[in-house]
Amino acid sequence: MGGKVKLAVIGDEISQDHAVVTETAARLGFDGVEIRSVAQCPPHLLDDDALAGIRRTLLNAGLAVAGFAPPVFKQDLPATDRELAAAERVLLRAVEQAGLLGAPHVRIFSFYRDGDPDPAAAAAVAGELLAALPPDVRLLVETGTRTNTPTIAHTMDFLDRLGRAGTGVLWDPGNIVFSGWGGDPARDYQRARALIGHVHVKDPDGTRRYVRLGDGDVDWPAILRRLAEDGYAGYLSLETHWRRSKELTPHERDHPWGEAFSAGGFPASVECMEVLRSWRDGLGSVHDAG
Repeated sequence: MGGKVKLAVIGDEISQDHAVVTETAARLGFDGVEIRSVAQCPPHLLDDDALAGIRRTLLNAGLAVAGFAPPVFKQDLPATDRELAAAERVLLRAVEQAGLLGAPHVRIFSFYRDGDPDPAAAAAVAGELLAALPPDVRLLVETGTRTNTPTIAHTMDFLDRLGRAGTGVLWDPGNIVFSGWGGDPARDYQRARALIGHVHVKDPDGTRRYVRLGDGDVDWPAILRRLAEDGYAGYLSLETHWRRSKELTPHERDHPWGEAFSAGGFPASVECMEVLRSWRDGLGSVHDAG
């Protein structure tokens, strides 16, 4: 049996104030923070000084940088040389930023789709852009609601066609449900388990909205138990996407940065963090059997 499952939270789901994020994660017994927007600045625009300060604050609090979540390839499929060049700039800067943070991976997407998912077309363009990277850069492709990889099946097709060694899966079961493209978490996990390097945790009510963790359609306790049994070494990173007094708009979900996005996130995320920690701590019998 495996060891203790590591928990993280995407910081801007709590606050735009990194000190508040750090204090909250440490106080609630989390292991790390995933970096997205900070101090009203989108992740891809964070400068070197800001990144160094973020890393230093987390390390001083005994927390890890659990991941970096820039919007790489979170756009329409590039169709011109200018669009390709712009996408490449975001990609290359994201790799630099992840290095400064000491992040274990860079999250990427598979481009927004227009109609049905087309992993083949997305992989062809992504492969051209990724050719500029050193082969040792760890990339994880997210199962994204509106992208060309909304399910594990689409993601595995994308990765097979991409053919880039060391590229794995950022598994987001909530996105899969919310996309409406179906998928069974147990079957999905079995198919992709060797490639899953990071997990985003949120709970959808079908394709309608996100709700309090535990009140939606994803059986997270079962997923945690399976990950623990398999000795999963990555993080489960809370991406709350639920607010007590409002629902995030599609624009806010697509551009999750700034005060409008984080407003109301602190109480909702603390509540969900406590739920997630209680599930993790309830896996004692699994850990003890290891």
